[in-house]
Amino acid sequence: MENIIESGSQPSKSSIDGSTVVEGQTVDTNNQQNVQPTTAVPEKKRKIVESRSPVWDHYEKIKDSAGVTIKGKCIYCAKIYQCQSKKHGTTSLRNHMLSCLKNPHSKDTRQSLLTFQAITNSDASPATVGELGTWVFNQEAIRMALVEMIIIDELPFRFVESPGFRKFILVACPRFKIPSRWTISRDINLIYEEEILKLKCVFRGNTQRVSITTNTWTSIQRINYMVVTPHFIDEEWKLNKKIISFVPITSHKGEAVAKVLETCLLDWGIRNVYSITVDNASSNDTAIGFLKKKLMSWGTSTVKGKYIHMRCIAHILNLVVQDGLKQCDSSVKRVREAVRYVRSSPVRLKKFRNLAEWNGIEQKSSLCLDVPTRWNSTYLMLQSAIIYEKVFESLEESDTAYKADLSDAVPTFLDWESLKSLVEILKCFMI
Repeated sequence: MENIIESGSQPSKSSIDGSTVVEGQTVDTNNQQNVQPTTAVPEKKRKIVESRSPVWDHYEKIKDSAGVTIKGKCIYCAKIYQCQSKKHGTTSLRNHMLSCLKNPHSKDTRQSLLTFQAITNSDASPATVGELGTWVFNQEAIRMALVEMIIIDELPFRFVESPGFRKFILVACPRFKIPSRWTISRDINLIYEEEILKLKCVFRGNTQRVSITTNTWTSIQRINYMVVTPHFIDEEWKLNKKIISFVPITSHKGEAVAKVLETCLLDWGIRNVYSITVDNASSNDTAIGFLKKKLMSWGTSTVKGKYIHMRCIAHILNLVVQDGLKQCDSSVKRVREAVRYVRSSPVRLKKFRNLAEWNGIEQKSSLCLDVPTRWNSTYLMLQSAIIYEKVFESLEESDTAYKADLSDAVPTFLDWESLKSLVEILKCFMI
């Protein structure tokens, strides 16, 4: 009886465990039925961005199988450094770049770089001499040298932005940052202002006398200009010539010239004027008379300004030669018309050269046309034309249009003989 009650009132442990397992399986089955399978989200491909760090100009990239850069190899000493973007970065590469002994562009290069500055000998011997020096990269020094090159060679400011120059700098000195043309213009303006201050200190600090030359002219746009140039000897006994004024003026009258010149002298602090050289225009006589009174009031004139007015020797020489050319004016005009005829078209010029070769004249100089108001250009024209005297005679025989166009203006034998004597005389004035 007890056994029956015990077995009926208390279920066995195995039956309890069995029911629990069945219920658990049922719950899991229900949960699995309620949970919906999740769809796989495709990973977005990351856009490949090229490295912008300047250190890669000095390193070779080492990539893994996936194409990711993991190491960098120095192109100078072949050392390899880790450079993964998320773990290492480019700090170690940058530090090595600045301390690499074989890097010629390193700021901290322990061994100085030697340079050889060649000096050209004045003698005819081809041997060159020079000096050994050390070179250290300096951004400002190279920039100032670039500015001076543009000034000396008269290059345009946009020269620094040309592809050829940028490629040259990339090969010669990759570390140099090329300035823009606006920066170059500002640097040139700063140099201009500094040079003005230095020159003013020279004029105001020294007591030597200064000789002034000035001239005026009118441009194609009908604008009047005036330039002032002082000549002086410095402390090293070297003759210097500096342009201190280049300004427009209202007219070529003597009063206007005198006022502009007086303003220029006061601005630059020039009072010890020895002489003023101008051409023989009558307006310059008025200007010099006005300036003579000013210099005497300043108390800086010598011999009461008696010899302050110097007439331009070049202008006087031009007047002398122009009077001499009048004696052979007709011969000069004939040669000028013959030269103009040959130079008027490429066909005529080619035919003239063929005749020169046929006559055995092998001269590199070509015919040039003169400016009648400049005697030196007339001399050069006659000098080159006399060499081709036989060619002009052959042209007269072979080209009917030559005689037809010039008619009575064809140079004759007497014209060539008189011009040969004239060229010998003019040659003395060219020295």
